[in-house]
Amino acid sequence: MRQKKEQKKQSKKKKTHIPFRLNVLFFIVFLLFSAIIIQLGKVQIIDGETYRNEVNKKEDVTVSTPVPRGKMFDRQGQVIVNNKPLRTVTYTKMKGVDSKEVLQVARNLAQLIEMSPEDINKLTETDKKDFWMQLNEKRAAEKVTKEDESAFRKQEIEGKELDKKVEELRRERITLEELSELSKEDLEVLAIKSRMNAGYKMTPQIVKKDVSQNEYAIVSERLASLPGVDTTVDWEREYPNDKILRSILGSVSTENEGLPREQLDYYLVRDYNRNDRIGKSYIEKQYEDALHGTKEQSKNITDKAGNIIRTEKVTEGKSGNNLMLTVDMELQKKVEESLEKNLRAFHSAEPMMDRAFVVMMNPKNGQILSMAGKKIVNKDGGMQIEDFALGTMTSSYELGSTVKGATLLAGYQTETIKPYTHFFDAPMYFKGSTKPKKSWKDFGDIDDLRALQVSSNVYMFNTALKMAGINYVPNNPLDIKKETFNKMRYYFRQFGLGVPTGIDLPNESIGQMGRTDNIPGFLLDYAIGQYDTYTPLQLAQYMSTIANGGYRMKPQIVQEVREQPHRPEDVGKVVRSIEPVILNRVDMDTSYINHVKEGFRRVFQETDGTGTATFKGLPYKPAGKTGTAETVYGGESDIGRDENNNRKKCYNLTLAGYAPYDADPEVAFSVVVPWVNDDKSGINSAIGKEILDAYFELKTKRAGGNPVPVEQPNKAQ
Repeated sequence: MRQKKEQKKQSKKKKTHIPFRLNVLFFIVFLLFSAIIIQLGKVQIIDGETYRNEVNKKEDVTVSTPVPRGKMFDRQGQVIVNNKPLRTVTYTKMKGVDSKEVLQVARNLAQLIEMSPEDINKLTETDKKDFWMQLNEKRAAEKVTKEDESAFRKQEIEGKELDKKVEELRRERITLEELSELSKEDLEVLAIKSRMNAGYKMTPQIVKKDVSQNEYAIVSERLASLPGVDTTVDWEREYPNDKILRSILGSVSTENEGLPREQLDYYLVRDYNRNDRIGKSYIEKQYEDALHGTKEQSKNITDKAGNIIRTEKVTEGKSGNNLMLTVDMELQKKVEESLEKNLRAFHSAEPMMDRAFVVMMNPKNGQILSMAGKKIVNKDGGMQIEDFALGTMTSSYELGSTVKGATLLAGYQTETIKPYTHFFDAPMYFKGSTKPKKSWKDFGDIDDLRALQVSSNVYMFNTALKMAGINYVPNNPLDIKKETFNKMRYYFRQFGLGVPTGIDLPNESIGQMGRTDNIPGFLLDYAIGQYDTYTPLQLAQYMSTIANGGYRMKPQIVQEVREQPHRPEDVGKVVRSIEPVILNRVDMDTSYINHVKEGFRRVFQETDGTGTATFKGLPYKPAGKTGTAETVYGGESDIGRDENNNRKKCYNLTLAGYAPYDADPEVAFSVVVPWVNDDKSGINSAIGKEILDAYFELKTKRAGGNPVPVEQPNKAQ
């Protein structure tokens, strides 16, 4: 009985344990199902799109398409640099596309377009060998034996390095006879394939530019069977005025050149692609940010095979902004015509004279009106004249007497001399020098204005000696301290002579300093412009500073940045206006500057002034200074060297001035003609008169009046 009770008790305990365990089990199952449901919800709701794309192997790929660069216009609104539209076939290599797929597209495309002979000729032997190996994989593999590979391994060459060595050996063993197996059609395919592989993945690469209308239409119709291929309208720079001002305008890289290696990081962080075209030099480079524009962004949706399912435009592209230059292109043409005409006319008698320069600028605001240079070169056995406008700011020369205004102003400001101070103009003799220092003619007792008028060297020598604290005594030695050179340079630099002009272009030269030791006469040479060298642009800035009363203006060649207009006949909204910049006010009394301006007027307008034969009485009332510097030939031609290979002596002829002198001057100019034999040829004055005539004739014509009559230039000293 007792035993039965015990059995019942144990049976009850077991029944109690079983429901409890079942409850625990059900609870665990509940938790597991809850976790699964939550995970399924996350997969479907949160990560559903991601996993669906992964299953279908879809991929969103953003492709950037370049846009046309901004144009350039002159100050009158005339187009200087334009974009010529070109029908173009491009290829964008997508991720996952292998070489066989690229080859197939190239073969299909070769049936539709014809590559130029130039493209075929650009193919290298390496290109052809690599292509032969791709077409003949089995034969290529047989070029390298197991013994060859074993030999490499014995040299401990393994992995990628081994693959590279094997590939090179295969390439070396391809014979010319085997290469000749490549047909004309094969080379056509190879040329296309090379262009397709030339760029970077996800970046459109130009396969053929300037395709025919028929080719463009056929390829456009078959884009669905040409994965990665597209037809578009590209551009290339066009110059309506041909070579006028070309060196200053600069150049643009090709898609093959792409970004310069030394500036790769700079451009990549600014959303450029590696094969983008950029400004390489001068205006194109200086204003790259404005001219470049904003690329069109498109998103390609691809399937698991890399085929484009659809394309969605993300952002519209925007062409680069336009530049409004300060240059007057009609004036520029006339200036260049004058330079070329005079170089041709004088060159037979002046074989060393191979270049000439002109700069014209507005002295009130620093705007460059014309910036011209021409250079004679020998090509194909004949004489040709090339644009060398860059030489106005990148090459420097002794400028001679044109800088004498700065010498006098330095003397006034240091109280070494005063207006109307007199010196006696006669040859000066110094101990240690066998030749006297003198003017081109003895003028006797003269004041400063007369010294400018007749271009007295001796007056400037005396001014320099006074600045050095020396009273001239015939046959005494000269002891000129370096501080005097520094003092004179301080005043010259205030006018822009020997310092950067500040022009908005790269690679400007500041000229060259002569020696500064105590050899007798060097300071005297400096005072008459025959020591340091300056650029034609610096000479124009110097004269402009005097013309406007002492304000050194920053030269500028771009005056506005404008948006692309909605209509071709419009000029576009101004994005940025480049305001005039005063670099410095010269540290000189205004009355001194006006006094020198009177001297410059006499040079051109008074009897026996060195410029009167050419400029006296002209209706636009010019003033200025002529210059002649004794120098030696500085070019590379053998014609400028004697039988001992020494550089021949010659002259630099210069001219600088402004007009009109009796009101606010509106134009300042410089003319520099280096390495002339005959210092009295007058080529500098001939060019000077022709460019001023051109400026005022254009002004009158645009105002609707009668043009100023042009007189033939006469020879002047």
